[in-house]
Amino acid sequence: MAKVIMIQGTMSNAGKSVIAAGLCRIFSDDGYRVAPFKSQNMALNSYITEEGLEMGRAQVMQAECARTKPLAIMNPILLKPTSDVGSQVIVNGRVVGNMKAMEYFRHKKDYVKDILLAYEKLSQMSDIIVVEGAGSPVEMNLKKDDIVNMGLAKLLDAPVLLVGDIDRGGVFAQLLGTLDLFTKEERDRVKGLIVNKFRGDSRLFEDGIQILEERGKTRVVGVVPHMQVTLDDEDSLSERFEKRGAGSFDIAVIRLPHISNFTDFNTFEQIEDVSVRYVTRKNELGNPDIIIIPGSKNTIFDLRSIKESGLADAVIRLAENETCVFGICGGYQMLGRFIDDPYNVEEGGRAEGLNLLPADTTLLKEKVRTEYEGEVVGATGILCGMEGCMVSGYEIHMGKTKPYENITGFTDKETGYCKGNVYGTYIHGFFDKKEIAQAVIKKVSEKNGKRTLADSVMDYSDFKDSQYDILAKGLRESLDMEYIYEIMGLK
Repeated sequence: MAKVIMIQGTMSNAGKSVIAAGLCRIFSDDGYRVAPFKSQNMALNSYITEEGLEMGRAQVMQAECARTKPLAIMNPILLKPTSDVGSQVIVNGRVVGNMKAMEYFRHKKDYVKDILLAYEKLSQMSDIIVVEGAGSPVEMNLKKDDIVNMGLAKLLDAPVLLVGDIDRGGVFAQLLGTLDLFTKEERDRVKGLIVNKFRGDSRLFEDGIQILEERGKTRVVGVVPHMQVTLDDEDSLSERFEKRGAGSFDIAVIRLPHISNFTDFNTFEQIEDVSVRYVTRKNELGNPDIIIIPGSKNTIFDLRSIKESGLADAVIRLAENETCVFGICGGYQMLGRFIDDPYNVEEGGRAEGLNLLPADTTLLKEKVRTEYEGEVVGATGILCGMEGCMVSGYEIHMGKTKPYENITGFTDKETGYCKGNVYGTYIHGFFDKKEIAQAVIKKVSEKNGKRTLADSVMDYSDFKDSQYDILAKGLRESLDMEYIYEIMGLK
């Protein structure tokens, strides 16, 4: 069986996903076969594996760090919120249905066998498994049926490292308070504390280390600096959503209430003079060079939301004035004339779209889950000349979109269409190839009389790999890796 280390955090967004990812890269650099694991993940950002199975993006990022192929068994339970009280439940990559929170909690323990079977399969092909917890491990009302934090650590007999976020303040309360709320058995599993996102000279925190170790009776294994690395984020706590300033070349992404797969646009963050802003109100939209309507886990609800906020009318007006508009997946469906939901996949009935593309969408019972290799087959308007650019990505959607009049195909295999300066596609990862990102930025820049540094962009996969190396270097320099190997039973 593989050796195991578990990373838990004092709260959501404390940095456990990133610490786990960095450890995956370090162990891989040291010659081990490594795999990430998270028993239960709640996120709207998901990914389709080679087998056509669905998993959370955080474990994909960690698998990339580990230099291994993403597998659904790395994230056996994925919850994708569809409302404030319910989620789509995905087990080992396949949808088992939509459940209200109370219904899921009644059935949660039933999934332990699926979790352990997935872990056992992963263990047979790995030397080390890096396990990530979820949220806080001391939510007292949830601990009885825990299958993702200390409940899982007990099942796997895993040593635990506890991560606190000093950048958000209150790191002593975070770490010492969490330790205090553990039972003795749980506390004994915690083999070390990590102070994450420290700004400045870490030597200034030496007194803090002493306080944590004396009061917590637990070793501090490292003070991790606040690193300037660009990684795929997992949830809506992403710092990306807080960016407001427009750069010389401005991309406005409509921040839908149920936005999903917003990692689709991270490739543009490499370009120094390009800004990617997430907007929620029409007065934030301004006059961007490109508007993107992203994926959604509840397309009809989100379409209604942007109509009520006035964003939809603002997007239509800008599109009519020849602003470049992209729709990806759910955003693509919104660009059409109607979205029909005859099987009550979301809300039932019919919703009127933005009518920027002459196409209608019907939501179907079966989810499309497939990897995609294809090309741009036609491009109207600003993007004329992009035909033949290769596209790699994946489809993950409920529904079929068909044109009702002659229209130019955009991505092949009936995955997207375009008209004028409006472009729609079902392909997540459409912008990841540098040739695509460069062509889009250059053509729009020329039309708008701007100059950008688009030639500096890398394939997103290469860019991510460079960031993983930076992350691993920072962690190796700040963590006691010899001690971490020791608590895993490796010398």
